[in-house]
Amino acid sequence: MAQPSTFVRIPKDRIGALIGPEGRVKERIEKQLSIEMGIDSETGDVTLTLTPNAADPSVLFRAKEVVTAIGRGFAPDRAFRLIQDEDALLEVIDLREIFGRSLSDLQRLKGRIIGQEGKTRRIIEELTDADVSVYGHTVSIIADADEMDIAKEAIRMLLQGRQHSSVYRFLHKKRRELKKKKLELWEKPPEEIEK
Repeated sequence: MAQPSTFVRIPKDRIGALIGPEGRVKERIEKQLSIEMGIDSETGDVTLTLTPNAADPSVLFRAKEVVTAIGRGFAPDRAFRLIQDEDALLEVIDLREIFGRSLSDLQRLKGRIIGQEGKTRRIIEELTDADVSVYGHTVSIIADADEMDIAKEAIRMLLQGRQHSSVYRFLHKKRRELKKKKLELWEKPPEEIEK
């Protein structure tokens, strides 16, 4: 019986990052997730197949996320957060679906998210603990659920043309709220948390 498999296409110029020096990135994904990866460097097609010794078939979904993340511009080390942190999520926002295909509009919007010398993206990452990649016509985020919501909202505000300073204020406020929420969890007795 054939093993379960799935397919993902990534940009051809990201194949090298997916394979890694001497094949180390590909090998690490295969080993940690118990999958086999078939890569067509002509088309960017990647086939992921569960190995017979894979304990959990859901790793196929996780492997697809890791490959997609690398394909959307994340460095492999950042994409591996999806393997190491079971709460980490991947969200890919296609700017063309929101704003159409005008290259000048896409460049302007990407510039707003990245900011001068990468400042805006760096602030979003620092204040939310999210990883953000702006690549091609997409903006991608790796974060846990709370961080994801805040990072997405900040990006939405930027795309709507809000001033960077108001987005930074929003991020600082949400950062304080998140810290407070985490502190409250630590201070509660375990029996209260379970309720």
